[in-house]
Amino acid sequence: MSVGMTKSARGAKKANGAAVKKPIRREDLPAGESLCEYCTAKCCKYMALPLPRTPKTWGDFDEIRWFLAHRDIGIFVDENVWYLLVNNECGHLMHDNRCGIYADRPQICRTYTTDNCEYDDRFCFDKIFENDAQIAEYAEALLGPRPGSGAAKGGATLL
Repeated sequence: MSVGMTKSARGAKKANGAAVKKPIRREDLPAGESLCEYCTAKCCKYMALPLPRTPKTWGDFDEIRWFLAHRDIGIFVDENVWYLLVNNECGHLMHDNRCGIYADRPQICRTYTTDNCEYDDRFCFDKIFENDAQIAEYAEALLGPRPGSGAAKGGATLL
């Protein structure tokens, strides 16, 4: 235990007895300790895959609308790149936020370091869409009423 830190400040026990350390700011990491000791496993609880192109047409937005019609899916834009966000944690993530297959984890996990990890990232994006209605509204604001839709003739918008 580091000097000046009580057991309650450094961690607690879950119902199953596993020690869980409370998150701290990266800059407050005690000397000689690894950020992994305080990990909240953000990177193991979702996947983000870049979309092949920026949506520009009603067809592009309709494809994104289909993604967003599914549970636990989002779309975000960061630095002008559009991403498919899959909110689903790794099947090997253990109750203490450790990897259950650490010795045999995939290469993408092996090359990931704490230097650029998302430990204290606040996830601020340029844009984020959490459902199909949001992307439909955005598309209409960007492109105008969908050709052939009721909105183009003064009726309700249907995507």
